[in-house]
Amino acid sequence: MAVYGYARVSSGSQSHEAQGEALRSAGCEKIYAEKISAKAEVHRPQLAKLLRVADAGDVIIVCKLDRFARSLRDLLNIMADLNSRGVGFRSLRDSIDTTTATGRLVFSVMGALAEFERELIRERCDAGLARAKANGTKFGRPAKLTPHQQQEALRRRQAGETTTAIAKSFNVSHSLISRLQASA
Repeated sequence: MAVYGYARVSSGSQSHEAQGEALRSAGCEKIYAEKISAKAEVHRPQLAKLLRVADAGDVIIVCKLDRFARSLRDLLNIMADLNSRGVGFRSLRDSIDTTTATGRLVFSVMGALAEFERELIRERCDAGLARAKANGTKFGRPAKLTPHQQQEALRRRQAGETTTAIAKSFNVSHSLISRLQASA
């Protein structure tokens, strides 16, 4: 059984020294640390390495949940993976400890509440979209060509003009003219 720590700060000017001290005090044998934003598009190589190394019976400790996961969904996905592999998790400041029965219960309740919240948000969004559609709101990108221009483009295509020439005259892509012709 190994105890690993994970420390992260968002910018190069910050230091993860305080996190490192807290993790060492909590018994971490090895600490994976990085200075990187937790934005969705940014890969966190040290976290990825830690998640690959952690094995059944091991424990991962972080100072705060926001240092570990980008969002609640990200946290739940990571935790599901760790749980399936028998890896424990502790957050020092958030009082979460999945190495105990009570900690697993608390985390499961948090996960259920998060899932419930996502369902409520989805229901509200669907209801809002239905209301907007009922009120005549059009969704999606506006048409590049007016109905009159579409008819003109089709007429010119039927007359034998090339899709490229028609597209250039309307300042659109030739594939738009092809799709217009296919849907007619």
